[in-house]
Amino acid sequence: MLTAMFLAGLILITVHSQETEETITYTQCTDGYEWDPVRQRCKDIDECEIVPDACKGGMKCVNHYGGYLCLPRTAQIIVNEREEAAAESTSGRNNVIRRTPADPHRAPPNPTHQIQCAAGYEQSDHNVCQDIDECATGTHNCRADQVCVNLRGSFSCQCPPGYQKRGDQCVDIDECTLPPYCHHRCVNTPGSYYCQCNAGFQLASNNHTCVDINECDANNPCAQQCYNILGSFICQCNPGFELSSDRINCEDTDECRTSSYICQYQCVNEPGKFSCVCPEGYQVVGGRTCQDINECDTTNECREDEICWNYHGGFRCYPRNPCQEPYVLTSENRCVCPVSNAICRELPYSVVYKYMSIRSDRTVPSDIFQIQATTIYPNTINTFRIKSGNENGEFYLRQTSAVSAMLVLVKSLSGPREHIVDLEMLTVNSLNYRTSSVLRLTIIVGPYAF
Repeated sequence: MLTAMFLAGLILITVHSQETEETITYTQCTDGYEWDPVRQRCKDIDECEIVPDACKGGMKCVNHYGGYLCLPRTAQIIVNEREEAAAESTSGRNNVIRRTPADPHRAPPNPTHQIQCAAGYEQSDHNVCQDIDECATGTHNCRADQVCVNLRGSFSCQCPPGYQKRGDQCVDIDECTLPPYCHHRCVNTPGSYYCQCNAGFQLASNNHTCVDINECDANNPCAQQCYNILGSFICQCNPGFELSSDRINCEDTDECRTSSYICQYQCVNEPGKFSCVCPEGYQVVGGRTCQDINECDTTNECREDEICWNYHGGFRCYPRNPCQEPYVLTSENRCVCPVSNAICRELPYSVVYKYMSIRSDRTVPSDIFQIQATTIYPNTINTFRIKSGNENGEFYLRQTSAVSAMLVLVKSLSGPREHIVDLEMLTVNSLNYRTSSVLRLTIIVGPYAF
């Protein structure tokens, strides 16, 4: 016959045998208890000490009979304990007040009575079995690369953070192979790891995320203008400068070297800019073009008996009365030889003085001056020729009508230079009347092509 009895944390199973009249009792503890061979009874298991990380989320673990609770750390728990739990350790239970009701029938402990403790326990000064901290006493057998964790009646050898067990050894956990911890690059270290950022970025306060560095605000590396871009920056230069090969510094742009046509005469390079200059007798117009200065209007240095004639790049002073004997001045620049003078019969009747200026190296052929009769007589024929001043064949006189002709430049002239060309118009009629007039043209060739 089998009889079962349930006490607190204890199951007693009694077997009665009719043949032998023997009674055999088996003891078994319920969940949350373990058999105490010294006291010969079931005792509560402190799960808060043996269960690693029993409570999550910052909760505190509070042991009670047959189990444990996870409560906020600020909670206060009052536990009424029976005699069988009065001697249990309460260390590590913050804010837990344990009250043991008085038992008038309980006999005081006998200090002279020696008890026998199970493995992992030792007798205390109060004649009770208490846990041996093998980790503190150094009686554990954990390896040098392991961490000893004390348990009730025993101990456990665990790996330090950042390591995991492989067999009986602790090996490093490569956190960089796990789901991405780092924004850019992960560097594994023994037992840990750290994050690195690409160039142009820096770690944020969380040591995982990478944020752009504004190099232009932090420490402007550019010589002139700096523009921040994601992960880097670019430099630019002010007008008149260009980036050097290091892409940081700025070098002056020699505009004068880039083009020979940037200035009409001469280009002068300056830091960050350039300027155009003109030769004597000219002034800069529009920043680049040279324009002739009319000295006859600005600084006329001719005498009263002289006239000022401006040409490209300078001026000349000519006599107001250019007539020479036997010619007399009849009007401005016109000299006439009187018919009453016998010498005049062999000379041109009139000589007219004209002045003109042309630029150096003028394109040829080019029409430069027109001669025309001022008085037209009936039944006359006019012919035109270059009387003098064309010894090198620079000019050609082309008759354009019965009373006019055009002087043509056929060879390019370089200045500064002065040419005096006499253009003659010969007039004849049917009565063999013959007369001539001369136009003395002074051509001043400027020193430049502008």
